Amino acid sequence: MPSIVSSSPSSLQLYSSSTLSPTFTLPSSRFYKPTRLHLPPRPSTTVVSCVSTRPRRKPGPKPDKSEVEELVRVLMKNFGGERPLISTLNKYVKVIRTEHCFRLFEELGKTDKWLQCLEVFRWMQKQRWYIADNGVYSKLISVMGKKGQTRMAMWLFSEMRNSGCRPDTSVYNALITAHLHSRDKSKALIKALGYFDKMKGMERCKPNIVTYNILLRAFAQAQNVNQANALFKELNESIVSPDIFTFNGVMDAYGKNGMIKEMESVLSRMKSNQCKPDIITFNVLIDSYGRRQEFDKMEQVFKSLLRSKEKPTLPTFNSMITNYGKARLKEKAENVFKKMTDMGYAPNFITYESLIMMYGFCDCISRAREIFDEMMASKKEMKVSTLNAMLEVYCMNGLPMEADLLLERARKNRPFPGSSTYKLLYKAYTKADQKELLEKLLKLMDSDGILPNKRFFLEALGAFGSSPASQESAGSTTGLTRPRNSAKT
Repeated sequence: MPSIVSSSPSSLQLYSSSTLSPTFTLPSSRFYKPTRLHLPPRPSTTVVSCVSTRPRRKPGPKPDKSEVEELVRVLMKNFGGERPLISTLNKYVKVIRTEHCFRLFEELGKTDKWLQCLEVFRWMQKQRWYIADNGVYSKLISVMGKKGQTRMAMWLFSEMRNSGCRPDTSVYNALITAHLHSRDKSKALIKALGYFDKMKGMERCKPNIVTYNILLRAFAQAQNVNQANALFKELNESIVSPDIFTFNGVMDAYGKNGMIKEMESVLSRMKSNQCKPDIITFNVLIDSYGRRQEFDKMEQVFKSLLRSKEKPTLPTFNSMITNYGKARLKEKAENVFKKMTDMGYAPNFITYESLIMMYGFCDCISRAREIFDEMMASKKEMKVSTLNAMLEVYCMNGLPMEADLLLERARKNRPFPGSSTYKLLYKAYTKADQKELLEKLLKLMDSDGILPNKRFFLEALGAFGSSPASQESAGSTTGLTRPRNSAKT
């Protein structure tokens, strides 16, 4: 690595890769060595035991990844039709195993069908091959947590213990993460610390690096610098060593909160731990400096990236285009896009959304619409967030009637608007005092089956932060998270 940005807030210096360790030593080979126990011979006694008369099934070969994905794809397609979920599972009962159910949990969780996850789980429990396993409960607790179903996650934890499974570190990590997804963040952090302290007293549940990474990122997101530093200190004094995910997660959390000095302090800590930066590190720094419009530092980090062994990714360029656009630096944003294509990178839908928003900020509405129409005509991948980006361009430039016409067109074609689309327009029409458009919007929502509740109106009016289009791209610029298609009502 030729260089990396310094943590000094007053100046930006380059560091040689000679300060970084070129190799890593795996903790497993360093700290843990298998030992063989020599037990004394047992006394000769008569032992009465119960033996099952059912012939034991020989475990067959585990299905490969492609086979699992193909079957899950077929199952998900059937779930969407008229056939009930359970009858679909029964149809494929001879081939479905734990691996398929794990993947089903993930896919159902992505589409907000967490109740169907529980149906699959209940179906699993009735199969002859099912054995109560921590991994199954850990996966389900994780899915429930991501969907904000903290009570369901707690119920699964209780169910796991009742089934005879003893919790381990992975289960507690999933439980902590589930609590951190709840709305009351201060209460969630207290709960998380409570589980963390409890884990320290249980041999099977000692905190590992994943535990520390979860908590460090959470406290950095909450801007609790003292608690984050205390966890870092505790981590340094333990046998667990921080890894690249530790530093990237904390730097990203600080960066998104605009806490540049704290982010640079973690970068300095990272270098002192002989941890080599990767592309995520560079993307975090580029995005964080760009958000604060510290473009000199952002550009210097980008140059350092180009001289390193790492290669830029699409999130690298998408972030720079977005942040230049917000600063109305159209030429610089266009130069980044040109450099990206010259280097052989093919833009994705987030790149096009970044360009649409950039031209919107720079009052080039016609150019933004050209890009949107080109995407429609070329059948490129489009998400609800792409539609939202174009609608927000119209709204931010005082063109609510054009936004209304585009909404009508989208309802007849693709991409079909989601609840995030209606939140965006409700907020914009309210701000512009467009009562007729508001009434029309509510009627369209009713016909599309989107029922607004109290949370919808609070989010639409900005009580929970930024607009839906900006929320879509908030986590996609660094590559740490996956963009969502639409927000829940």
